[in-house]
Amino acid sequence: MFIRDSRNNSSLSDQLSKRKKLLGPAYRLFYDEPLNIVRGDGVWLYDQDNRPFLDMYNNVAHVGHCNPHVVEAIRHQVGILNTHTRYLHDNVLDYADRILKTLPGDLDVAMFSCTGTEANELALRIARHYTEGTGLIVTEDAYHGNSHAIAEISTEDNEPEDRSDYIVTVPAPDTYRGLYRGEDAARKYANHVKEAIEELKKRGIKLAAFIIDTIVSSSGVVGAPSGYLKTVAKIIHDAGGLFVADEVQPGFGRTGETFWGFESDAFLPDIVTMGKPMGNGHPLAATIIKRNLVEKFAKKTGYFNTFGGNAVSCAAGMAVMDVIEQDNLQENALSIGKYLKEEIKSLANKYDLIGDVRGKGLFIAVEMISDCDMTPASEAASSIVQQLKESGVLTNTIGPYSNILKLRPPMIFSRENSDYFLDRFDSILKKNCANYFNANKN
Repeated sequence: MFIRDSRNNSSLSDQLSKRKKLLGPAYRLFYDEPLNIVRGDGVWLYDQDNRPFLDMYNNVAHVGHCNPHVVEAIRHQVGILNTHTRYLHDNVLDYADRILKTLPGDLDVAMFSCTGTEANELALRIARHYTEGTGLIVTEDAYHGNSHAIAEISTEDNEPEDRSDYIVTVPAPDTYRGLYRGEDAARKYANHVKEAIEELKKRGIKLAAFIIDTIVSSSGVVGAPSGYLKTVAKIIHDAGGLFVADEVQPGFGRTGETFWGFESDAFLPDIVTMGKPMGNGHPLAATIIKRNLVEKFAKKTGYFNTFGGNAVSCAAGMAVMDVIEQDNLQENALSIGKYLKEEIKSLANKYDLIGDVRGKGLFIAVEMISDCDMTPASEAASSIVQQLKESGVLTNTIGPYSNILKLRPPMIFSRENSDYFLDRFDSILKKNCANYFNANKN
């Protein structure tokens, strides 16, 4: 049997023209000159000319591109059975049990889907059934998915005037560029949630839920000040709403300190959602929920997702968990992330372009500024991303001003990989600092 080789030898211009014709203009690509990636291995991606690129952005390949243990688990199961989810199968139950054991308290029901978008949409459906409210509170510049319902609360891509009345935003708890700093920042940011609840009441809308990345990614990898999440959870509960923790990006040990991002603030969400890294590229996501919430939901409606949590997906998920545990990847994220962060801070002492270095584990942000007034260096950040690509390193910018480099490599990232990046980043900063930083502005 002939199996088509996925590697494409078409010219870049031919591919771009064909893509625009066949896929339309809405699809987004990275880089001024997009890459034709044909192969992945560990922390590396390779183009059609077999040129290697260090992947510092992709949390989908959580345990490395084409991890052999995950590949074999998928290959083995797909060769036995791959069907929808209305039959019993041990893979599904064993994986649900394994995931639930990583979560504290009474988060004891797993409902599977294929994407983080679906996981978040199900979370909001259940929250609305349980509370009998419709109001949603979300941080500014957030991203939670791309369905119609979830795109509405993905505030990085829609303007306030385009949002439904049942959506109210609050500032992301940013202690670098945001409204508040210091010891009282958590309380002050939490007060905005109280104001949002009052705004919903003025509109005649009952609160359903508050949803947040436990490390607020799209706002610039913002780690909430200590006590913020716990305080907000109490405010939300007192108002009759539910707290949804979106763990698609910080989950599965990425922060190093804890397995789930919310655990850093010693509180228990009502619902936890997860996706991208679960299957290492195989579509797998989950909504983890307290039993009493889903019991009320089940009285009104059932849940079925044709492919969500099928036997192959769960085999992939089990293999990912095997690698995380056997290779001590949470510990690796902690140690390598600490090293990488400290070394970037050393570069910040050399180059004024770097305004802030923050994050936890292998989830790091480098904020670029153009003067001592912290003016966002958006042009510099964009240029540096392009230059990093040319030097063999892949990342991208985030944040409301697109001036923040987002570093989120696979969890197998090593000290050697870190040094590869640091050497190139240092050289690029040396060439760009004088061009982009205005030392005379106060």
